[in-house]
Amino acid sequence: MNTLKAERRDMSIKAKKLRREGFVTGCIFGREMKESIPLKMEKSAVERLLKEEGKGGQVMLEVEGQTYDALIKEVDYNPLKGQVDEIDFQALVSGEKVHSVAEIHLVNLDKLVAGVPQQMLHEVAFKALPSALVEKIELDVGDLKVGDTIRVKDLDIAKDKDVDLSTDLEATVVTITEVHASAADVGEETDEEAAAE
Repeated sequence: MNTLKAERRDMSIKAKKLRREGFVTGCIFGREMKESIPLKMEKSAVERLLKEEGKGGQVMLEVEGQTYDALIKEVDYNPLKGQVDEIDFQALVSGEKVHSVAEIHLVNLDKLVAGVPQQMLHEVAFKALPSALVEKIELDVGDLKVGDTIRVKDLDIAKDKDVDLSTDLEATVVTITEVHASAADVGEETDEEAAAE
């Protein structure tokens, strides 16, 4: 599990100033904590973490000598600056189910013989104990054919008895649709057909 060091943030310093100084702001909260703790973390450390973990990922968060088993609850990106502004964590309590999400990644796209995958759903919401948390779902689409549809109920996570899904089981994750030929391609086919006649 990845570890991230964080410091308690002095709330008299504005978030904008901290971001200019190379920090990401955020907080950690949890049922067994008296109050949430405002945090500041080094931007480079947060970026390294987010290369491996996304929303729903589990990390060991070190705050001034204390370590929390925490869940990445929210990540606020600033698309204009291409950076993370804020990241919030939930301290996990063993034996207590938490709400989380698992990101869906399509794999073996290059093996698709025909058709184009249309991904309708990019994450699945669920509740689970900290030990049963799922961060990402790899969905193999290599053997699918045009017209095939994968629903949430077809995913492995739906068969996991330790996970309570919040996302609708009938929701479509991915559908394989036909490739629509462009006008130029159609023109060529017609010439070939004409030549064949």
